[in-house]
Amino acid sequence: MAPPRRRRANSKMAALIAVSGRGAAHSKMAACRKWLMLGGVRFYNAPRLRLKLGGVYLPDPTNPRTPSWQLEASYEPKLFARYGAASGVDPARLWPTPEQLKEIEAEEREWYPPLRDMEAALDVKEREAELRKRQREEVIAAKMAKMPQMIADWRQEKAERKAKELAEKEWRQQLLAEARERFGHNLDHRSSQFQELVEEMEKARRKERKLQKKQLREQAIAQKAAETATAASSPDKEGGDGGSSVSSGHIDSSGSL
Repeated sequence: MAPPRRRRANSKMAALIAVSGRGAAHSKMAACRKWLMLGGVRFYNAPRLRLKLGGVYLPDPTNPRTPSWQLEASYEPKLFARYGAASGVDPARLWPTPEQLKEIEAEEREWYPPLRDMEAALDVKEREAELRKRQREEVIAAKMAKMPQMIADWRQEKAERKAKELAEKEWRQQLLAEARERFGHNLDHRSSQFQELVEEMEKARRKERKLQKKQLREQAIAQKAAETATAASSPDKEGGDGGSSVSSGHIDSSGSL
């Protein structure tokens, strides 16, 4: 159901259509639409704004419809600011108490610090940011200095990994060739014969590696013994040269005497 104002507007439009002809009704409706779109015509009267502009409003504590926030002490400054002495508020009560003044000062120090404190805090932040930037630059410079060695190590690891893969490939080809030569045909790597061949060749390989390690150890021991013997013989030669020089010096001195 339409509101009363809309019903009154509709009734006025119906009266216009009934009085005028068909063409006139269409033209009237088009004109009304245009005026409504432009905001120039409205078929209702807005109610008057009812304000109590006269007198002094004072909240009544005995009235249950009085809002509770108007009965608080924080509402008195608003009454005094609006009505002045007519509000009946004592201006001396509007000043903050010593406790409230301390809270206000603490709040101002926290949220509204002095200019010198703000400048000092900004200086500290700038120094910290500069220190972090310098430390980051030092870390980057140190890592960039290590970059050539890291690249060389990476290339060496890559070459070793490639050499290992190549050795494994050659080892598999050697196993397949050994199996083909021993059995006269290709063997499946999952067969028991191939697994026995792998174990046998692994034993031979471990034995060969063990022998090579033993030879290297013996060579290192022999080289160390040779170096020890050389170091032990060098002081004897120096001592013999010194004794000969002393004996020659004694002969010369005796001959001169």
